[in-house]
Amino acid sequence: MSNEQHEVILSVNNLKTYFFQDEGTVKAVDGASFEVYKGRTLGIVGESGCGKSVTARSILRLEEKPGRIVDGEITLLREDNSTIELTALKQNSRDLRAIRGSDIALIFQEPMTSFSAHYTIGNQIIEMIRLHQNVTKREAKDLTIELLRRVGIPKPERRIDEYPFQLSGGLRQRVMIAMALANNPRILIADEPTTALDVTTQAQILDLLRQLQEDTGMSVILITHDMGVVAEMCDDVVVMYLGRVVETGPVDDIFHNPQHPYTRSLLTSIPSVLAEPRTKLPTLTGAIPHPYNRPQGCAFHPRCSEFMPGKCDHFTPHLQALDASGIQHVSCFLHHEPVAESAEHIS
Repeated sequence: MSNEQHEVILSVNNLKTYFFQDEGTVKAVDGASFEVYKGRTLGIVGESGCGKSVTARSILRLEEKPGRIVDGEITLLREDNSTIELTALKQNSRDLRAIRGSDIALIFQEPMTSFSAHYTIGNQIIEMIRLHQNVTKREAKDLTIELLRRVGIPKPERRIDEYPFQLSGGLRQRVMIAMALANNPRILIADEPTTALDVTTQAQILDLLRQLQEDTGMSVILITHDMGVVAEMCDDVVVMYLGRVVETGPVDDIFHNPQHPYTRSLLTSIPSVLAEPRTKLPTLTGAIPHPYNRPQGCAFHPRCSEFMPGKCDHFTPHLQALDASGIQHVSCFLHHEPVAESAEHIS
């Protein structure tokens, strides 16, 4: 089924989030565009430092100073089918606070930094519920116990009175998911939800997210650097490099027909059970450039095995449809010719 047959619930168009520092400007997100479809999981993938987490925070207008959104639109489809432009709202406005946690919820990468150490997990979830719902404290407590049970917390009636430091990493992550689900969000953003967990717990958390999505019909934005997780969890994929989207498409197309050299490099570096023993894994040469020293032209060209002098180092590629179907998009001169306005000044 092509993406045209799915309803767009969130649209990000030409998003630019820059950090203005004394040393220079960091273009953490530099013109990212993608769409999130109702009831589907979108994976945003790339190496550390490519702008995935800043993109997630920008959607909820949680960009931290000295960072700010300098361009682009983030359009949310509300439950009543009206649309709201999130970039037009002030960060601390009442409208935006109402959207956070109810329309869109975020699971942070490290739960311990997201919880207050001075309050029990129950108090923190209860506060979240009462912020968005007109319920009594007793009703909110009952809802919290049910949420903890739903995400697999054993003995939730007792755990509700525990502090975050009393829980294991896996249980803290489950509590974080329970808090994110407290107000039935229509979009759940999971930022590297399994990074600090052991393999068994990782699998349990991913299974939990998948089951919760099936139960609620919510859309999920899964941010990860693990292509294996993307293959297992996602319907659609956005590949980012140095703040820009280099390829998008359904997960099957991305894995079986990758078109950008960066996407192909990420896929070939995945270990395979079919590989010969003691065979050296293919690696992606080089490293992501320093944010104050971005390459001219295509940001990936210094590491690209298919670099074309005179094109890749002089012109900036833009995300374009690979063919007339419009299902898969790629930002690479292997698939389209540069245009004059994309030329960069080279001193």
